[in-house]
Amino acid sequence: MAHNNRKPNMLPFTLKDFQKQFPDDATCLEWLKNYLYPDGIFCEACNAITKHHRVKSRPSYSCDHCGHHVHPTADTIFHKSPTPLTTWFYAIYLMAQTRCGISAKQIQRETGVTYKTAWRMFKQIRTMLTDEKSGPIGGFNRKVEMDETYYGSKARGTRGRGTTKTPVVGMVQRKGQVRAFVAADVKADTLNGLIKEHVLPKSVVFTDTFRSYNGLDARGYQHQRINHSEGVYVVGEVHTNTIEGFWSLIKRGISGVYHSVGRHYLQTYLNEYSFRYNRRFDVQPMFLSILQQVEKRDAVVRQSPVAVEPF
Repeated sequence: MAHNNRKPNMLPFTLKDFQKQFPDDATCLEWLKNYLYPDGIFCEACNAITKHHRVKSRPSYSCDHCGHHVHPTADTIFHKSPTPLTTWFYAIYLMAQTRCGISAKQIQRETGVTYKTAWRMFKQIRTMLTDEKSGPIGGFNRKVEMDETYYGSKARGTRGRGTTKTPVVGMVQRKGQVRAFVAADVKADTLNGLIKEHVLPKSVVFTDTFRSYNGLDARGYQHQRINHSEGVYVVGEVHTNTIEGFWSLIKRGISGVYHSVGRHYLQTYLNEYSFRYNRRFDVQPMFLSILQQVEKRDAVVRQSPVAVEPF
């Protein structure tokens, strides 16, 4: 039997659970090492996966054969940070515990670091929260809503289209994932380019009657519109309520938690809200979902040495 009103079935991850699993820096470092090197650490000096032991005097592991050191935190968001790993992990835990996000000021209060450090941690953690590798949404007969909104102070311009505020474009698959992007404008070329990149052909795409959406049928989509200008918001399955609900979530969160966000950082906030939304039905606790976004900037660390070609 299909359930139309699915609710999040995410397992609880309490503060007690967090403190039990990550009691100290050594435990955090061990988790990071095991996660980044699931098949064992590849020693560049030995040119093979070798056994490593923990070096007590520094956050590193040493090869049992040649003594070469490997630092799991290198090239991650924790790289060269004087802040303890337990504080980093706790900041991630705090960010995961709320639907609408948490401010750097709150992280400062909870962790005891300076505001400058809390803001930097907050910024670094949000750089991980992207779904750029998830691929496009939609597909044959799958329903996708598309809409645009505007972010910024009311004093900067008029409301709606034609405003000087920052345009944001979003696409959401019903009962599926969302994609949201800061856009240069809301012209047809811009909107068509975004939908081509992030929505699969033959999707059923619902929009309002904004003229920039003209031509979606010719591009391989089943395009249906709802005429908001006439006060019509739902006609059967034709509506954009899902994406508009996502916009409301973002705007309430930003105004209530962050108060204001500069255009330069707005995309990272969109990524954070999208990341949470896309995992709303996950069984795994959000804390672990965020923590597992940690990765080396050099992608070869997760690969077997057999798959690594010489440089």
